[in-house]
Amino acid sequence: MLRYAASCLPTCPGSRTVGIETEWLVVDRAASDRSVPPESTRAALAALIGRPAKASRQDPTARAASASGTVGGDASATEPTGAALAEGSRITFEPGGQLELSGPPAPLPLAVSRLADDLADVRAALADAGLGLAGMGLDPVRPPVRWLADRYAAMAGYWTANGQEAGEVMMCSSASVQVNLDAGHDSLDVARRWRLAHQLRPVLTAMFAASPARLGALTGLRSARAQVWESLDPTRTRPVGPAQVAAADVACHWAEYLLAARLMMVRDSPPDGPGPGDPDETGPRGALPHDANGHGDARLVSVRDGSTFGDWLRGAGPIGRPPMLDDLVLHATTVFPPVRPRGWLEIRYLDAQPFDLWMVPVAVTAALLDDPVAAAGAASACCDADEGWLTASVHGLADDTLRTAALTCMDLALDALGRLGAGSDLCAAVARFRDDYPARGRTPADHLAERFTQVGPAGLLREETR
Repeated sequence: MLRYAASCLPTCPGSRTVGIETEWLVVDRAASDRSVPPESTRAALAALIGRPAKASRQDPTARAASASGTVGGDASATEPTGAALAEGSRITFEPGGQLELSGPPAPLPLAVSRLADDLADVRAALADAGLGLAGMGLDPVRPPVRWLADRYAAMAGYWTANGQEAGEVMMCSSASVQVNLDAGHDSLDVARRWRLAHQLRPVLTAMFAASPARLGALTGLRSARAQVWESLDPTRTRPVGPAQVAAADVACHWAEYLLAARLMMVRDSPPDGPGPGDPDETGPRGALPHDANGHGDARLVSVRDGSTFGDWLRGAGPIGRPPMLDDLVLHATTVFPPVRPRGWLEIRYLDAQPFDLWMVPVAVTAALLDDPVAAAGAASACCDADEGWLTASVHGLADDTLRTAALTCMDLALDALGRLGAGSDLCAAVARFRDDYPARGRTPADHLAERFTQVGPAGLLREETR
């Protein structure tokens, strides 16, 4: 168990890379209050998906390409690894039809430019079919509709059995920007980056809050998406251990987290893999591509008896057979802490952003963690806001402590971006965001809420569609 947990936090000497996952609400421009099934989106993208990716962009081991999305789901309805685009990004779908575009890891400037190019192609293809993409953390008007089955049917069964209606909202109505960063150069660096990724959570949650409405009404929150996550099963959504841990303890806390988390689903027949303690155990990069749809003819079934993975290891699990390595890998994709170890650090707490603002949280997060000067300054700036993430989801940057920390972090990030080789366009986008939002004590949610009041929920969704 500990070996697997440690494999999720490998040290990575050399240059830093960034993997980006952007999720989008798909909108029918002629009927913005109607849900769009993924089959319609795929049909609109058929010609685009059919193009060969540039040879230099194809990377079957790319971490973002094999990542399985906000809710740890299948890569797509029919393809476990999604469909690669010209610049190497992959298209996958969330259970409510949200489109996810995931770029391969690369240095920050290249990662952003490649994803931006593929996103432009996707938007153009969708526009030809009367569809578009809207960026915000929660759908402001449409009720959750689940289109994809198998894994998601088992997941829905788990939420229903536990009386957690918010599970359907999370699966089918939410969207995020996920930033995937190297775990660290060595064990001390892993611990430092782990601590800072958690310290930044309140400030970044507040600064990039973009989900003020749901089901046709304003919620009174800046990030209602963050509150949805807070209302779910804490054994799988709370942070992994304390943020302040020694270098050797991060993997131990991850192992303990996996053992204590309740089982969400299991395969009804054993996979063809070794057990968690077997010597040929492999890490997450080898296991992730086949964790989406099960093994062979195995069927995924929801677990409703409250048993944990630790219970299963002790012989008190939901089925008679002992767990195997692939069962552990599957289980690890069904827990959703704010920062998840997956062979890299998966930053999961950022709302999807309007327009092309998605690149700003990516750039800021990467700059604050990857640049040593910015990292030290951010750790100091965020110490007073370290436990304030619930305040962040409610008040955003109207909270003075969070606003002060956000401005400091933005200035640190802007200084760091030049050292990281970011181009003038990306630096200008971050600078504009700083002046439009943190400098004014505002967030994207404030803009969205104002437009919601002026044009209504369907009008907002239509207006935000690109």
